[in-house]
Amino acid sequence: MSQTIEAIYENGVLRPLEPLSGLGEHARLLITIEPVDLGTHPLESVIGILPDEDAQEMQAIVEREFERVNLDKW
Repeated sequence: MSQTIEAIYENGVLRPLEPLSGLGEHARLLITIEPVDLGTHPLESVIGILPDEDAQEMQAIVEREFERVNLDKW
């Protein structure tokens, strides 16, 4: 019987994210490791496409506008 499960690697040990069925205590297993693809951030493809000057100007605009927010009204 084979199972596909998700596990987390913590402190040198694989820990299943859900209980394993049909296994006795101390059962020996053959494990194949395949990393889970968590996908990419939707904006990852646009990282670094702005020239530094434009990025700095955009950051300055955001900082100026943020200062206008009245936190007492939130």
